[in-house]
Amino acid sequence: MAKHTTAPADIVPFVQKVAFGSGHLANQLFPAALGVFMVVLVLALKMDPFLAGLLAAIPRLLDALTDPIMGYISDNTRSRWGRRKPYILLGSVITGVSFMVMWQLYPENGQSYNFIYFLSLSVVFYIGYTIFATPLIGLGYEMSPDYNERTRLMAVSQWMGQMAWVIAPWFWVIIYNQSLYDTAPEGARNLSIWVGALCMVLGMMPAFFCRELEVKELLKKTKLSVEGMVAESKEFILGIKKTITNGPFLKLCGATFLIFNGFQTVAQFAFFIIIFYLFRGDTQAAGNWPAWFGTVSALATAFIVIPIITVVSQKIGKKNAFILSTLISMVGYILKWWGFDPGNPYLMFLPLPLISFGIGGLFTLMMSMTADVCDLDELNNGERREGMFGAVYWWMVKLGTAIALLTSGAVLNLVGFDKDATVQSVATITNLRIADIVIPVITGILAIIIMWKYDVTEEKANTIRQKLISRRGKVKYRGGLEIEAEPAKVALETIERS
Repeated sequence: MAKHTTAPADIVPFVQKVAFGSGHLANQLFPAALGVFMVVLVLALKMDPFLAGLLAAIPRLLDALTDPIMGYISDNTRSRWGRRKPYILLGSVITGVSFMVMWQLYPENGQSYNFIYFLSLSVVFYIGYTIFATPLIGLGYEMSPDYNERTRLMAVSQWMGQMAWVIAPWFWVIIYNQSLYDTAPEGARNLSIWVGALCMVLGMMPAFFCRELEVKELLKKTKLSVEGMVAESKEFILGIKKTITNGPFLKLCGATFLIFNGFQTVAQFAFFIIIFYLFRGDTQAAGNWPAWFGTVSALATAFIVIPIITVVSQKIGKKNAFILSTLISMVGYILKWWGFDPGNPYLMFLPLPLISFGIGGLFTLMMSMTADVCDLDELNNGERREGMFGAVYWWMVKLGTAIALLTSGAVLNLVGFDKDATVQSVATITNLRIADIVIPVITGILAIIIMWKYDVTEEKANTIRQKLISRRGKVKYRGGLEIEAEPAKVALETIERS
């Protein structure tokens, strides 16, 4: 495998990496916090579980539908501030403020009022979230043209994003801490203000400090407008078609769908296994063990997995690093059979560093590989469409989440889990523990099969970059600086054959 040293001009400055990572911390903290806060609707506000499910599903459906539209808008925007930054700034404000407001719920207002109030604000929140997150993802794909620097950038962003999952499990403890708040709704109302404000500030950082690709020559000549969007609806549909028919990109989406789906399907199983297997249904004895399980997993991802995968990917390539990280995670899942031991609860933490290679390696590498695919798309189609690629990729993640939630509930029913029982049968717990291992192992194997023939290697990525430079010159970033350096010379005839 040919190697090259990253040119100084291609390196994203540390401040910009941290700013981009701050945006990802906000991007991760919102869903992480929602996962905790949503429980308050049923347990504290006594909302019908079906209605609470609707509150979770309806806005997310809207979110999934608007992602490609926002990707198209961001890709084709022309403004003095760029294609991405204005939306990142606006979206962070809308999302942060709406998060604060939508949790100002009071039990005395009644179920119907709270349902309508929360649903209305949730729609505003998710629209703001799309305006913020979709351009943020696209911005990350274009911040460096270098094959390995992209991985390092995504490693920083994923590392900072993992801090959300370190923090979020403890929101539950804060909300229900009676020394702080008299009731859980009061705790949710107060904490939501702090979380919303923090995410809003963090979300603004990429808009202020990150550099953005200047691609005026690759944008359409017609200025983007509402009328233009209607007139160019066929172009919008064609853009989606080009995206979803990109072979390497489809492999990335398929592998992500499988790995993330398998992880999400069994994510809540650990909670039930800890309570009903390790502590025989005694929630008081279980205490903070479930929260620590989530926190340690996130810490292992941040401090062990992401640094190792970043280095390994530069040695053996991104695809091979993905396969390796997936295999390691599968070993971790298998070790959970011995890790969950009623005689020694601390053993539950031993497989976590291995398991964390699955998700930690997935998003660090897939985000970087999608950036490489964006270059391939420009070579084939003559356009920069990072926003659309990011929108479709994360639509696939959201689809995986929705299917995983359905699959998880179906598995619980199949193993005979009784939600009203304080003690589950031996057969139920045994089958649940088997499912907790088998499902992510199977999805991991299928993901490896899909990625086996992924062919955008470092050599090929450098060849694509050289061809793009020959066609349209070096890329420029906002501010007029021509910073892209020529990639190191490689054996082009060998690369072309590969």
